[in-house]
Amino acid sequence: AFPTETVYGLGALATDDAAIARVFEAKGRPAVNPLILHVATTAASREFAAFDDRAEALGAAFWPGPLTLILPLRQAAAISPRAVAGLDTVAVRVPGHAVAQSLLAQVGGPVAAPSANRSGRVSPTTAAHVLADLDGRIDLVLDGGPVQIGVESTVLDLSRPGRVGLLRPGGLTRAAIAAVTRPLDEPSSSPGEPVRSPGLLLRHYAPRTALRLEATDVAPDEALLAFGPMPPTGAVATRNLSAKADLAEAAHNLYAMLRELDAVGARRIAVMELPATGLGEALVDRLRRAAETPPDTAP
Repeated sequence: AFPTETVYGLGALATDDAAIARVFEAKGRPAVNPLILHVATTAASREFAAFDDRAEALGAAFWPGPLTLILPLRQAAAISPRAVAGLDTVAVRVPGHAVAQSLLAQVGGPVAAPSANRSGRVSPTTAAHVLADLDGRIDLVLDGGPVQIGVESTVLDLSRPGRVGLLRPGGLTRAAIAAVTRPLDEPSSSPGEPVRSPGLLLRHYAPRTALRLEATDVAPDEALLAFGPMPPTGAVATRNLSAKADLAEAAHNLYAMLRELDAVGARRIAVMELPATGLGEALVDRLRRAAETPPDTAP
């Protein structure tokens, strides 16, 4: 496992089918869920992904950084089919983190890396979080300290001509992207269409404790994930994502605070409302997915 600017990733050489299989096994990850391939430079990604003018413009503007592009997979690319879930597209990004960049430069090939946690659970933003989930399941962790951003990369689908589809909001905002390309298309899919991006399964990023969203009060047996000044009082435990209502600070704190509140033994975690603008779009997405009822307990 290694740090990026978004969250810690669990890496394997994307050309090594056996290594990719170990990633899925360690995470307990569904085989239909593709991985993001990480490379040190845009030039390295062109060896296996087909770029057009849209991709070139976005890569020039935002790489290295928290942006993943879904692009057509080159037919001759020596990428493990497991890494792309058997699809004809590939997810790729150039991370903006010194440790990740050093690792990728030394490996010399694309590294497939989902978040370094058990599938569906809260993503890790420190090496300690990785070990809490995967100790004994993986070989080592490169400890780069806490990550800078705290939520995963934004994922754009460029696999369809003329469209720039937002598949997953993340560490790069909608407004920043639209300033370089055009207003983003909302994702559209047909029943039975394969999952083209990580992070789209309905329940994801979830602590074991149930969440109650858009809370304006808190019960005595609940923990509270607050946002902004003067949160409600009386919770079992309280963590404030940002007392000054700063969305970048809230993103940095989100997963660590969810893990902390998950450990206090509350009946439920009440979560105050966050604005769904800017980075808030990604935070609201993560919390909504985390709050979904597990399939085996749904009525």
